[in-house]
Amino acid sequence: MRTTLTLEPDLAKKLKDLAHRRGESFKQTLNDVVRRGLASKPQLGTAPRYKVTPHAGGFRPGIDSNKLNQLVDQLEVEDFVVAAKP
Repeated sequence: MRTTLTLEPDLAKKLKDLAHRRGESFKQTLNDVVRRGLASKPQLGTAPRYKVTPHAGGFRPGIDSNKLNQLVDQLEVEDFVVAAKP
């Protein structure tokens, strides 16, 4: 199958160097590298686990978290009034 492929310059150089060292064509080398990459299985558990560190949440002083629903309602009404104006 014939297709056009755009490679980043550093990858193209590495592939050309590898093809030269192997004494193969660029096409053969590219096909081999892609084939081996697709056939390899990802190695699970090799990367360090990501750890989430919790921190205390909260609102700034003076913000009543019990009135947030009222704020949302007020903003929705204001958006509706703006949208309803001709």
